Amino acid sequence: MDQSQPSSSDQPSPLTQPSPTDQAPPPGRLLIIGANGGIGRQCVEAALAAGHHVTAILRNPANLPLTHPLLQIVKGDILDPTTFSSHLKRTDAVISAIGVKGTKPTTLYSRGNAIILQEMRKAGVKRAFFISASAIEISPLLPFYVKLAAKYIVQKILRHMYADLRKMEAEIKESNTNWTIIRPPRLTNQAATGHYRYSINSFLPNCLKISRADVAHFIISNISNEATYKSTIEIAY
Repeated sequence: MDQSQPSSSDQPSPLTQPSPTDQAPPPGRLLIIGANGGIGRQCVEAALAAGHHVTAILRNPANLPLTHPLLQIVKGDILDPTTFSSHLKRTDAVISAIGVKGTKPTTLYSRGNAIILQEMRKAGVKRAFFISASAIEISPLLPFYVKLAAKYIVQKILRHMYADLRKMEAEIKESNTNWTIIRPPRLTNQAATGHYRYSINSFLPNCLKISRADVAHFIISNISNEATYKSTIEIAY
């Protein structure tokens, strides 16, 4: 089986994320796309708190009412690379937190992230994080009732989004970048705790919920962690 996919066999023990002081990455320059979304905004705030220079790309800058000496807010469109490509030249890592609402057919994930990968290649940027979803694949380690709900309710209602996420993941895994795909379960608006479990290229037992803030905490804490390069991550409390 492709090692970039979770596997139900030979499961490693889930890892517990240490506190921020245990794994603080050196300050760098981050480009965050979809910076006004739930995870995107949390990534902006966590990155600034960690001392990173942040370029936040979003369609309407008014939707990110933040000011910080390390923050640059840029009006940009994921589907129009001319609106953000020049900002990749001095970037150490890209965080794609784009998302759609609703249940209609979409190609935003696959098209948008394909454009990001294309522009990263041109600019010579190698490190990137992408947000997917845990229910894209039914984990055998979930409780029985959760597996039923995921298969017969969540996957059916969000079938168009998951179809595009699968296409997105396939494109990312074929790229020559040091990618990390995050597959969070049910997202909450709780504050960051810095304490959660995660698995690398494997299913996580009882992967049921995680806050957007702790997803952001994981991303910012692992920008330089080579163990997460070319890897799929499941994360939960």
